[in-house]
Amino acid sequence: MKLRTRIRNWFLSSSLSILLTATLIVMLPGLALTSHAVPPAIQVSQAEVNPAPVKIGLFGIGLNTYWGQFEGLRSRLEGYLKTIETRLSSNREVEVISAGLVDSVEKARDAARLFKARDARIIFLYVSTYALSSTVLPVVQEVKVPVIVLNLQPAAAIDYKWFNSLGDRGRMTGEWLAFCQACAVPEIASVFNRAGIDFHLVTGTLDDSQAWKEISEWVEAARVARILSQTTLGILGHYYNGMLDVYSDPTGLAAGLGLHIEFLEMAELKAIRQRVTRKEIEAKIREMKSVFQILPECSPAEIERAARTACALDRLVAEKKLGCVAYYYEGTPGSEEEDIVTSMIAGNSLLTARHVPMAGECEVKNAVAMKIMDAFGAGGSFTEFYAMDFNQDVVLMGHDGPGHVGIAEGQPLLKPLGVFHGKPGRGLSIEMKVKNGPVTLLSVVQTRDGELKLLVAEGESVPGPILEIGNTNSRYKFPLGVKGFIEAWSKEGPAHHCAVGVGHIASKIQKLAAIMGLKFVRV
Repeated sequence: MKLRTRIRNWFLSSSLSILLTATLIVMLPGLALTSHAVPPAIQVSQAEVNPAPVKIGLFGIGLNTYWGQFEGLRSRLEGYLKTIETRLSSNREVEVISAGLVDSVEKARDAARLFKARDARIIFLYVSTYALSSTVLPVVQEVKVPVIVLNLQPAAAIDYKWFNSLGDRGRMTGEWLAFCQACAVPEIASVFNRAGIDFHLVTGTLDDSQAWKEISEWVEAARVARILSQTTLGILGHYYNGMLDVYSDPTGLAAGLGLHIEFLEMAELKAIRQRVTRKEIEAKIREMKSVFQILPECSPAEIERAARTACALDRLVAEKKLGCVAYYYEGTPGSEEEDIVTSMIAGNSLLTARHVPMAGECEVKNAVAMKIMDAFGAGGSFTEFYAMDFNQDVVLMGHDGPGHVGIAEGQPLLKPLGVFHGKPGRGLSIEMKVKNGPVTLLSVVQTRDGELKLLVAEGESVPGPILEIGNTNSRYKFPLGVKGFIEAWSKEGPAHHCAVGVGHIASKIQKLAAIMGLKFVRV
């Protein structure tokens, strides 16, 4: 039984490290990367190899007056704190910085210095028993990072019969104080509110699976926030003329998300493409054949053209250390620039599966939405409303251009198109459906007051006929129904694009918004 408990605890506290391997990823809700979709050669992008662990600050609080009054209480509470530390540390993507049990203002200041020196990105405050708020405020005020208050009892309830049979009232009081977590929570909340400090609560027991799910989501959200702060967003080309909803404020995105933005030259991509070797092209064609079902009508010349451009994109991403890209370009008829932009879809799909999302039509906000979804391990494919099926109460959603082939239902098709609707040229395109099961939609919205908002909806990708036009498109059901969903979603003012990923992860995205100080809306 003890072994089973240890295994269960390890699993709960390791939800983030699950994201590192394809075999464990399938354990997340709804997420199952098909074996053909992401071959080993493109599992990890060159821009994100071996990311450093996210640094988590941890400290407990107690009242030093108790230690001389109740024998063994302090060591017992320190044991509870160590249990939390061990469980957090079992995650390979986490570095726990523990300040131990803080029971005085001096220790609080020491803890603040430690967390600042070690660059903690989030703090977990464990309320081990009643403690003075004066031992909490100096830490949180000084470090200025999100704080999660852990109100976790050692067990679901005190054994009243055993407790009342102890006879020694001093011993009984010490036993009660080991269960006295909730006593200090209102005091801490009051002080935080009056000090203008945002905080979040997790209530339960030390072995409460739901509480640990929340804790794991907070850690995961902190990890994604860190990824965003270290991401370089490339902008290649220019906006699609007239798409006013797509136009973005790069400064606002950089300020709100911590992104670095790099404006890229099409001429540079052209120069890189001219240097691609025959050996590189052949290797890329083999990769394409392993990922896509290439239809017989795809000509060898078109396959080679797409492979050459894909090789150039790989080099550009590696040289610029890009984490996501928004692109659009047209070029003049017959130019090499037009030849490049009409042959990007296959390479962009491969990059998107390698955690470098590529958003067409220069949809910068949606490149970020795709990055967020991908960082959570949910995929993140470029999509928009296609049509409404009132007979089946589903919304058809998809897009021309790249898709996240790692979340495809079956093997994605590579199809030739004689025309790219609304765009110049012709070439190869991806047709795929998002894996059947739970999905989450995410839109990064810029509001009328210039703030950023994360707009989320959860639904289901369901089987059924799609439009076989060489685009990514799927059928989705939402709890509000077709009419209710589209109206509620649209009223929040998003651009017409969004990112779709597998699994229901709205609660994780909500925590990311809280960590980053962004508005959050779920429809």
